[in-house]
Formats: sequence, structure tokens, C-alpha cells
Amino acid sequence: MITPVLLCGGSGTRLWPLSRKSYPKQFSPLVGEESLFQASARRLQGDQYTAPVVVTADPFRFIVVQQLAAAGITPDAVLIEPEGRDTAPAILSAALHIAKTTPDTLMLVAPSDHVIPDRVAFDAAVAAAIPAAEAGQLVTFGIAPDRPETGYGYLELEAPLSDDIAPTPLRSFVEKPEADRAAQMLTEGRYLWNAGIFLFKAATIIAAFEDKATDTLAAVRSAVENAHADLGFLRLDPDAWNKAKAISIDYAVMEKADNLSVVPFRGNWSDLGDWAAVWRETEADGLALSDTATAIDCQNTLLRSEVPEQTIVGIGLEDIVAVAMPDAVLISHKDRAQDVKIAVQELKTKKAPQAEAFPKDHRPWGWFESLVIGNRFQVKRIVVNPGAALSLQSHHHRSEHWIVVEGTARVTIDHEVKLVTENESVYIPLGAVHRMENPGKLPMVLIEVQTGAYLGEDDILRYEDVYARD
Repeated sequence: MITPVLLCGGSGTRLWPLSRKSYPKQFSPLVGEESLFQASARRLQGDQYTAPVVVTADPFRFIVVQQLAAAGITPDAVLIEPEGRDTAPAILSAALHIAKTTPDTLMLVAPSDHVIPDRVAFDAAVAAAIPAAEAGQLVTFGIAPDRPETGYGYLELEAPLSDDIAPTPLRSFVEKPEADRAAQMLTEGRYLWNAGIFLFKAATIIAAFEDKATDTLAAVRSAVENAHADLGFLRLDPDAWNKAKAISIDYAVMEKADNLSVVPFRGNWSDLGDWAAVWRETEADGLALSDTATAIDCQNTLLRSEVPEQTIVGIGLEDIVAVAMPDAVLISHKDRAQDVKIAVQELKTKKAPQAEAFPKDHRPWGWFESLVIGNRFQVKRIVVNPGAALSLQSHHHRSEHWIVVEGTARVTIDHEVKLVTENESVYIPLGAVHRMENPGKLPMVLIEVQTGAYLGEDDILRYEDVYARD
């Protein structure tokens, strides 16, 4: 049996404005109906797999379990990183957790934001890697390149790539090359893209850290040993975790190991690292269009609107990426797609909230979005999941008016509890202790009108919370 380990704590910016720090790309349906995270988890399901171990960040913990539940998947464990420390500590924490009970278990470590549509080819590559992993090898998977790509690191093989998918010796890791060197490497035929996917025993990778990265091992081991359970999650100890250096698994262990093998994968693969990659995965006749996009005399162009009510139109465009969100629009030449991260940094310098904050604020109970913000008022749309409840709370600076537009809300105001159905409303006076719940089996939607001198999200005094938030 193989235990999948899904890494989903990252917050990449190269797919801004869709991917942001508060809601990164792995949780969005960039390709297909499911999110990238859901598709990754579903790919690692079957008779040979146990329930997955997920390593994620605190802000995403409820999104993880909600999306897994929607996909019909129950995780074995969800480990919460106190802070992002790159892939080495994340992978090691999963290995130490697994090794508590089954140290010889094979771990298949995979990022949660990759697209691998050919499940049969992927399963064949994993099957080819199993004997080497069981024999104590650290097996990594390399993607057979089809173009001179400068956005990926490479794996240099000892010999030119053959048609065999068996594990093969690795000569070296190669950093992201310049364009001329990438073209030369493609011609030589000895290089694979580094996919960041691994198969090994938990005991094997722990032994590698004991040999090559003892400081990281000491810190992460202490973080796992002193972890505590919290609402079904396993929170790694922050004091110990913060002593671990932020470092990738390649730098920490793989580039120093002498028991490393590579299995080539020839199926379609993408890490969707930028909008040009999204265009490649979704284009038809050179155009990648969302349902609400219209292209007139356009070529090799991506037009995408993330709001059903928002239409985007392109006329006479060539090699252009245009992505519209409710609060931000990106327009770029397709060849400059990697530079979106520069734009995000500029926005952060300007303290623009769009740099990191997503228009929808996802919470354990559902989500909300601001529709209108004025000097002393704000209008929100709030969606509460079936059976979910907001905290029992009060506000110092605002009153609220709730209008239910879908479903039924159970509303607590001080000592009164009542049901509010569609087309009904209720007023929450300033200072009143209140709570909103969804007792139904479908999402409940309401419009909230806030009025007051201060409308910030930090004006909340919580008395009870089923999600144990402060």
C-alpha cells in the first residue's frame, strides 16, 4: 500500500489575480470542474492507496477538508504548518507522522496544483517506481520535455532517455536554464523536467535527513512529537517548527543523496506555473476562453472572466493574456506571463489589498464577499454551508441587518432564537450577542447590511465558536 502525501500550503502569485495568498491556485477549478487540489487527491485514490496525509497552512485547513469531503475523500491526517518552510520540512513532517505506526510504508509525495490528465500513464510510472522504492531508493519522477522550457528545473540523466519507464540513474540537478541552454538540453535528450513528485519509504527519507540534514530533522521531529490535535487537525508545534530552516527537499537531501533514481513520465503534465501554461492546457485552435469570454479576430490568446455575470471581450489580440476578477484585471503579453509576480510585488509596495486578499473571504462555515463599501456602511453576500454556524459574537462599532435570500437561517439575538426564511429579515443592534446558523441541507444565502463608525473584520468579540478560533 502507498500513502499519498499532498502538499498544499503554497501561495503562489504567478496566476494572479486568480491565485492570491489568501486563496491560492490549488483550490480553484483552473482546468475542469474540480479544483486542482481535488483532482490531485482523486488521482491518488484506488486499491493501492491508503487515505491521504495532507500538509497545509492554517488559513487553508477548513478549505482542505471541505474540498476533500466534496470529492468523497476522508484524509488520514491533516498536518498544519505554523509557517511555510518550503518542501523539506513539510515532507519530513509527513514522513515522521507516518513512521510512528508504519515506517516501511511507501509515501507518494505530490504537489496539489499539478495537472496530470493521463491517469493510466501516471499509474504505470508509479508502478515502475515501486521496486526501487521498496529497495531503499529515493525515487523522483521526471517529465519528458516537449519544448525548451526556462521555467522548470531539470534532472540530468546518465544516458539519453530511452523508451523504458524503469528507474534510471541521475547524474545531477540543473537549475532553471536560459533559453539557449534549454534548447540545447532538449536536443541532447538526457534531461527531464523536475516534477517535484517522489516515492520512497518513510524510513528511507528519514534516514536521508539523519545523514544529510540533521538540523532540519531535529527541529521537525520535535515539532511532530509535540504536535497537538485540534478539531481533527494535527497542529505542529510552532516553537520547534520555527527552528527549521526554510529549504526545498532537493537542496536539503536529494542533491546530496547517493540512493536516488528517476522514473521518466511521458504523459501530459503541467504545474500551471503561469498563465501561458494555463493557455497551453485549455486552448482550442489557439484560444483559451472562459464561458463569458468572446474573442473576435484573436490568435494565441487567453481571455478569462472568473465571474459568471462579468463578460470579457477581446478584439484583434495576439499572444495576449487577459484575466478579469471583480476587483482586479490582468492584461499581459503571453511571453511575459512569468513576470506577473513582479506586478504583485508592485501592488504590495502600494499596499493594495488586491495583491494578496481574495474577493471572496473563505471561512470554516462558508464564505462572504463585499458587494458595496461606503463611508459608514457595507453590503455583503454571505453563504453558510449546510449544518454550519458562525461564532456567537458581538460588535462594538456596528449594527447589522440580515435579509435571507436562499434557505433558512437560525438566528440568535441575545436570549432570543428564531428561524428566518427566504424574503424575511432581522435586525442586530449594536452590542447585541448574536449568531447565525444554517440548519438546512442546502447552502443558505443572505445579504448583510452593516452600518457604523468602523466596519473592519477585527471588530468581533467571540463568546463561543465551534471552530475554536480566537
